[in-house]
Amino acid sequence: MAGTPAWGTRRGPVVPYVPGLDGLRALAVIAVIVYHANRSWLGGGFLGVEVFFVISGYLITLLLIAERERQGNVSLGNFWLRRARRLLPALFTLLISTAVYCALFDRDRLGMLRGDVVAGVSYVSNWFQVWSGSSYTTEFAFAPLRHLWSLAVEEQFYIVWPLVMFLLLRRLRAKTLPILGVIFTGGAVAIAIYTAVIYRTGVIDTIDKTPEQFMSLFGRQVLRTDFLYLGTITRASGLLLGAALAAVWRPWAIRRGRAGANANGLDLLGLAGLSALAFMCWKFREVVSVTDEGTHGYDLLYRGGLFAVGIATLLAIATVTHPRSRLGKYVIGTPLLVWVGKRSYGLYLYHWTIFQAYRKSAGTALNAKEFVALMLITVVVTEASYRFIETPIRTGSALRRYREWRALGGRFRPEVSVGVATLMLLPLFAVGSLATAKVMPDDITANLNANEDSITTIAPTTLPSMGTLPVATTTTAPPKGRIDVLAVGDSVMLGSAKKLAAHGITVDAAKNRQVIYALQIFNFYKATGELGDNVVIHLGTNGITKKATFERILEPLKNVPRVIFLTTRVPRHASEALNNAIINELPLTFPNVTILDWYSLSKPHPEWFSSDGIHPNKVGQDNYVAAILSALGR
Repeated sequence: MAGTPAWGTRRGPVVPYVPGLDGLRALAVIAVIVYHANRSWLGGGFLGVEVFFVISGYLITLLLIAERERQGNVSLGNFWLRRARRLLPALFTLLISTAVYCALFDRDRLGMLRGDVVAGVSYVSNWFQVWSGSSYTTEFAFAPLRHLWSLAVEEQFYIVWPLVMFLLLRRLRAKTLPILGVIFTGGAVAIAIYTAVIYRTGVIDTIDKTPEQFMSLFGRQVLRTDFLYLGTITRASGLLLGAALAAVWRPWAIRRGRAGANANGLDLLGLAGLSALAFMCWKFREVVSVTDEGTHGYDLLYRGGLFAVGIATLLAIATVTHPRSRLGKYVIGTPLLVWVGKRSYGLYLYHWTIFQAYRKSAGTALNAKEFVALMLITVVVTEASYRFIETPIRTGSALRRYREWRALGGRFRPEVSVGVATLMLLPLFAVGSLATAKVMPDDITANLNANEDSITTIAPTTLPSMGTLPVATTTTAPPKGRIDVLAVGDSVMLGSAKKLAAHGITVDAAKNRQVIYALQIFNFYKATGELGDNVVIHLGTNGITKKATFERILEPLKNVPRVIFLTTRVPRHASEALNNAIINELPLTFPNVTILDWYSLSKPHPEWFSSDGIHPNKVGQDNYVAAILSALGR
């Protein structure tokens, strides 16, 4: 009949509720939360975000196809309104609550928080983090809104994708939807290839030392790993894979076709997909890892790892959405997982900010007791948000009840009105404080920056490698005389550089320094004849280091009468025990080495440290310097 939509009448498919999808969401959010609590518990837990991306790509595309098939068109306004009612209430609650918390209890953080709040409201957190260099993996920062990057990626997809589907579906019929599936899959493959080509293996340091690890973004140099991990385009492969599945695997079509008869074989494929996801979450390392050579991106992740996660997730989605899947109904679709899955958005939103409010520093790992206590708080906050904010606004029941109450003559009692007015003033106070706050670095960063002028560095700073490392020579300046006490360390020593220098100690310390970097320093001063009778070393804070590396940096110091090596304090990091065990055995091989057990000395004194428990505060710095002077006999 002329004028009838190519895809039928207003009677048509409706996307059914699938408990198994909520179950998958639950598994994904649990993996992410465990990873955020303590990376050593589940090194690849961050892959749960990619699972979310694939599920989102599948569901959003499925909804758009169903609406086109049911009504003959896609209402973009209604789609975006539904998304806004689903996502914005909890997000605004989080942003306002975080601003209020900082305005009342942590005002020094407000200036640094302002950019994150603006980026969160406008759903560009991922690009803000790429542009500002506030990397997803920075450990020592107080970053209560860092996790909003993934929501920004999804929201940008929600804005653009309906427009794309609106144009594509106008010219396609239902029978030709598999063509879209092929196109979307090709797009995902192209993105995976692009990511692998853009990525650079090797050490990641400053732009001066490792320029190949940076790239230009509208004239600004940004880290490649940040761009690839946080960028919307490079993370769209999972979204496109989900969209491709939606084009060929639609529940209403499955029920009508032969594929809906049974799901025995599909259950096996789904089990394989879930097993693959579990294996990758268990075996994958962190987004960036620290080795003897320095900080590295995780090569496997950027060279096919994320794509593999997407494929495994497709198998799981295809299985749990099948109407006869036992895996989807009796395993993934169990009531507990469904309950968690329905609240996965709130759990993801609130857990990270609650963790950060407690531990202050992003890289501080939680122990089991802290994790349980903070998760109880998270669950309570999430449930309250789900019941009293998200659901009423999403369903429209809040406005409907208010209108009914007002129609019946309902009025607030005076004391209630005062309470409501007071609660409304808090957000206004927080927003005002946020807008006028000065940008102040956190206490750790501020202290490290203040000590930068008190250190001595050598030039050129050739990036060391675990291969042959050239010995620095004195081609630019003659020897300046023997250094009485040379102290070489990382950011822990850098924080006390002024106080050490005040006692005549020459300090060469730097942020994020790896143990192997000391080899060039010691080779340089040995070649110039400037090594004196005393060397102090405090390295090993930034990751696990091999015994051979510690021994290698001590080789140039064999003729130094006294080498004092400090143990490390890195609470809840595996490197603490492993590196300290090696350091404590160094005197067996190098008789001129004396151990200063900073770990044992400082362990009973948490009051000596900043929020991360690693960098000494002013009191800790005094004790740190005193311990070194005592070891030197001064």
